[in-house]
Amino acid sequence: MKILFAASEADPFIKTGGLGDVAGALPRALASEGQDIRVILPLYEDIPFKYREKMVFLGATDVWLGWRRQYAGALCLKQDGVTYYFVDNEYYFKRRGIYGFYDDGERFAFFAKAVLELMSVTGFYPDVLHVNDWQSALAPLMLDVFYRDRSEYANIRTMLTIHNIEFQGNMDKFVIGDVFGLPESHAKIAEYKGDANMLKAGIESADKVVTVSPTYAKEILDPYFAYGLEHILQERQYKLSGILNGIDTVKYDPLKDKALFQNYSAKSLARRKKNKAGLQTLIGLPQCDKPLIGMVTRLTSQKGIDLLLHVIEDILVMDLQLVILGTGDWKYENALQELAARYPKKLAAIISFSADLASKIYAGSDIFLMPSKYEPCGLSQLIAMRYGSVPVVRETGGLKDTVIPYNPTDGTGTGFTFKTYNAYDMLDAVRRAVATYENGEEWKKIMSNAMSADPSWDKSARDYIEVYKSILNK
Repeated sequence: MKILFAASEADPFIKTGGLGDVAGALPRALASEGQDIRVILPLYEDIPFKYREKMVFLGATDVWLGWRRQYAGALCLKQDGVTYYFVDNEYYFKRRGIYGFYDDGERFAFFAKAVLELMSVTGFYPDVLHVNDWQSALAPLMLDVFYRDRSEYANIRTMLTIHNIEFQGNMDKFVIGDVFGLPESHAKIAEYKGDANMLKAGIESADKVVTVSPTYAKEILDPYFAYGLEHILQERQYKLSGILNGIDTVKYDPLKDKALFQNYSAKSLARRKKNKAGLQTLIGLPQCDKPLIGMVTRLTSQKGIDLLLHVIEDILVMDLQLVILGTGDWKYENALQELAARYPKKLAAIISFSADLASKIYAGSDIFLMPSKYEPCGLSQLIAMRYGSVPVVRETGGLKDTVIPYNPTDGTGTGFTFKTYNAYDMLDAVRRAVATYENGEEWKKIMSNAMSADPSWDKSARDYIEVYKSILNK
């Protein structure tokens, strides 16, 4: 099967979040399943030279975007069994950073159309075009409007994965004609509530819509989670499903991770203690065997930071330590720094991001706290479990699908959960985890359960292949 995977970012070339992780790991897993998978993304200025110097120029064409005639070059790089195409256009992509520009709508409308136009340059016409989030969501609609009458494009099927429905590519509806170039007959597909909405266009046009966890696929039918798109999704529910994300188990392996103070596995948990001691020293907390709670997170309301701050002093009066790594809203950064100054022996707040320190927190913490307001899938809890840090999570999205509540009766479960978005429910879950930690043998059982879970992409890749097959059989 021939699959073209269009994304605005992909690890290891450039990444800002979960989409980049997925676009890096899923294609490799699909390739290992024997699929002819190719990835296409913009050639950003920030892509490191060590990759750019290996790219081969394939050719170029023009892309019409409304009345604009824009250059689009195609460069190619093969790595880990996957072919990567990079869309070259210096006007749109020769900038520092990926998102946050005044013309992001135009930039990614160009990218969506270039994905289609450059098939004539690469010579790769896929069976399935798989687009991701709003940045490439226009491609299925543009395929239908501008390319279906060409024989090479006639049988291409399309799929959209929604990684986070909060971000939809909203802008003034003027762009539907002026930038997207859509005729009146199709303009309504890209319009929603008086605005242009690129994600809505993808939901309407794609043959299949997938979210990054089964629970999230159900949640986004509810107004609380759907950010205004619930009616569209309810009408298109017949083509909506969820496939759980995995993680790169080669990259995230406590037995081989070079960032750790001491490598270990589920069979050598005693060696893990050196990571806790090393982490405590590094972040300025006293070395002790008290439970150490870790958080590696963006400091935003989505991640449940409001819940944490509401009861953080109730947590810190307990006999434990807390380390938080992340950046985000200034009000959360300031609040955590002020608390760390007041509780220097109990709280370390590192307002930055470091992959090296993140690994040390996964390996050195006993408990991993993730009280998200919503979480389409979540990768941190999967990494934490692989490293033996027992998660405490809210039952939402992928957190509900991946963390099994601990049952003290039969010793099953991989973590501790709470249901409602309530600070005291979260506090109760933390207290349950801390109390269980005091029973060393019981805690080792939970750690073993967590580390025995399979967070790899293998099953998810096979599930995606089944979805691809289902739309090709139409």
